[in-house]
Amino acid sequence: MICCTYVVLIELKKQRIPINTNPYRRKEYINKLAASSPDANLSNNIMKISRIKIENFRSIKSTEFVTSDFNIFVGQNNCGKTNFFEAVEFFYNGGKGYNINDLKYKRNPDNEILVEVEFIDAQNGADKMQNAANKTKIQNALDGHDSVIFQRFSSNPTKRKMFVNGNEVQPGVGFDAALNDFLPKFEYINTKQYYESVAKYGKTTPIGIMLSGVLSTILQANQQYREFQEKFAELFEHDDSEIRAEFEAIGEKVKVHLEKQFPDTTKVKFEVSAPAFDDLLKSFSTSIDDGVETSADEKGDGMQRALMLAIIQAYAEFRKANEDIGKSFLFFIDEAELHLHPTAQRNLKNVLHILSQDTDQVFINTHSSVFVADNYDNQSILKVEKSSGETSIEVTTDFEKPYIIFELLGGSPSDLLLPKNFLIVEGLSEFELLTRVIQRFYSDKPPIQIVKANGDIDQVERSINSIEKVFSPLNTSIYKDRIVIMLDQPSEQTKGGVQAFLQANNHIKEGNQLHVLPLRDIEQCYPDQACPIYNNWRKSQAELDAINEHGAKIITGRKKRQLAKHVGNTITKEQFEADLNKCFEALTRCWDLSF
Repeated sequence: MICCTYVVLIELKKQRIPINTNPYRRKEYINKLAASSPDANLSNNIMKISRIKIENFRSIKSTEFVTSDFNIFVGQNNCGKTNFFEAVEFFYNGGKGYNINDLKYKRNPDNEILVEVEFIDAQNGADKMQNAANKTKIQNALDGHDSVIFQRFSSNPTKRKMFVNGNEVQPGVGFDAALNDFLPKFEYINTKQYYESVAKYGKTTPIGIMLSGVLSTILQANQQYREFQEKFAELFEHDDSEIRAEFEAIGEKVKVHLEKQFPDTTKVKFEVSAPAFDDLLKSFSTSIDDGVETSADEKGDGMQRALMLAIIQAYAEFRKANEDIGKSFLFFIDEAELHLHPTAQRNLKNVLHILSQDTDQVFINTHSSVFVADNYDNQSILKVEKSSGETSIEVTTDFEKPYIIFELLGGSPSDLLLPKNFLIVEGLSEFELLTRVIQRFYSDKPPIQIVKANGDIDQVERSINSIEKVFSPLNTSIYKDRIVIMLDQPSEQTKGGVQAFLQANNHIKEGNQLHVLPLRDIEQCYPDQACPIYNNWRKSQAELDAINEHGAKIITGRKKRQLAKHVGNTITKEQFEADLNKCFEALTRCWDLSF
């Protein structure tokens, strides 16, 4: 029986640090992936994941990123957040319970799944191993190195490859057991697991496995239990046991009757095995006293989910204090905010963050702005988006947090400090370009919240309306005369809609709040810059309109977005202000009108 009668709230002092800080990965890798990402100090020396690479898993064609202690994945529904969690699950269990081809990108059987995970502080992980034989195998394989990479492929999902110092290790027979003993414990709580099945005891249920481990440790260390085992053996197994003699006598009588029908029968034996932990927990139940003591399954969904998470935390703490001293746990929690009101969500984040600062690593996916709004030590926020059926995962920066809360999560900007101004742009290309340019060259300027209208003048109007609705004390928007809009040169098809919009919002044009690019697409305005990856940055109208043999655009929206990111990361300040002067004018007007 588990009784909950106390609530303890722990409040942490919050320190503002860059969200994309990574305390684990080698400095050269950080420089490779994100040249602007600063280094941070390690919070501890416990074995944890430092980098993850995934190829051809469900909607993830290819992604690679560094991790921290506390990792929050955000994105809209059906963008691929859960697919990432299941990819890590594939790394651990090899896709058991799934058809491997169903896990492949676009379900193409020719696509090879790769999940690559790099761990740091591997020597510490090996030192904490309890099994001496397994420990020796791992230490020999590491050969003094502190970083290790493992790969699992769909072509051979039952085996993992191990790389140390860039070289593949051939560990030999019996290494899989040693590897499982070495890796951090993986606990995945997904939304498909309901309390009734998860909390119910059983060999394969998460809670059953956890409680069995706890019970085993408690019983094996208990003198009374050891005496019970000895007494049981004395009663049922010793040669001089009266009970055993009676059982044998019954068996002989049964044999006499049985051999009348089956003459070859020579013996019937009845044995009683010592009670297994499964048997001890057959009648296991959980009750909670929160003013009224009832069974846990009679409580609300929020209480049930919180109970499940609390059991997980208690289990980890118990294992660390007993048999797995210093052993790290990986907690992957799908939609951690599910069934929890905002205050409970914030309390849960505090608890999980405390876990991550000790010997554990936490991965959460969420739709809640509550999990994103506050800055925490050694926290990373990863943006998950899907374009043309393909999922991308990127570590974000503080600069992008307002976008995540306001648009990606559908939250309210009131969760943060009010932005100094809004800039409405047509699409993702403009957003990706400008966010990077501002971060690189104009971080000292007043902050601007960039809102994309997805190429739709009606969406521009809806964006304005939504901003006015959120910031409308006494129904009067404080941004009415300050919002800046940047549009591509209207085509013949869109010209009428733009004119109608300006007539309905005449103050925008009068206030010099509308800035129009000289050409139909921002790609035509890029600097004339040769590029080995994307050819010339500047694209002609013919290139943008070109189609392949199937009638599809050669330069897709996804390719435009990738080009925008590349240009934003590599363009010089001089190039931006000269070749993209209309963009610079729009930003300048935003700064001029900012609060």
